[in-house]
Amino acid sequence: MYAQINKSIHNLPEVSNERKEILASLAQYIQDKVNKKKVINLNFICTHNSRRSHLSQIWAQVMAYNYNINNVYTYSGGTEATRMNGTIVNTLVDFGFKIQQLSDNNNPVFAIKYTNNGLPIIGFSKKYDNNFNPVSEFGAIMTCSQADDGCPFITGAEGRFPITFEDPKAYDNTPLEKEKYAACCLLIASEMDYVFSVIKK
Repeated sequence: MYAQINKSIHNLPEVSNERKEILASLAQYIQDKVNKKKVINLNFICTHNSRRSHLSQIWAQVMAYNYNINNVYTYSGGTEATRMNGTIVNTLVDFGFKIQQLSDNNNPVFAIKYTNNGLPIIGFSKKYDNNFNPVSEFGAIMTCSQADDGCPFITGAEGRFPITFEDPKAYDNTPLEKEKYAACCLLIASEMDYVFSVIKK
């Protein structure tokens, strides 16, 4: 893992007991898959698949790698497709990720690397049921309340986990934009770290 990302992981804020209770069902879903030696597919879902769902997808994959939990594959999607937010891309670069833009259009595709020899995470905005994502045997993690309310049923999901985060979009084009995006990134990293830290192999 890149040194800067590793340093961030070792300085994450503590997760509150209230949030640990919210995260427990997702951790149990992953634990059950590990116990049965099954593939773990996680689809993080938000309204626009532009900010929180991407951060969650990326940090979950990083933490699975960090704790050596094998056969974890993370995805993200929205109730609609827009584009991966540019400030999210910049925030990830600030945290030490190496990002390559693979296409140049209204919804660009990014290759996001956190280690030299591992496969990159592919990031782009898409609907949660896009063919890029798993169609069955996956956990659906709802990262915003709008998506949770707007999607009463996720076809193919084995479990549904409402783990919502506040949208940093509220600070776009303000003096606090960079700070608030970094705080959101750090919060999601800490919670994904907690989830994988309690998994017993």
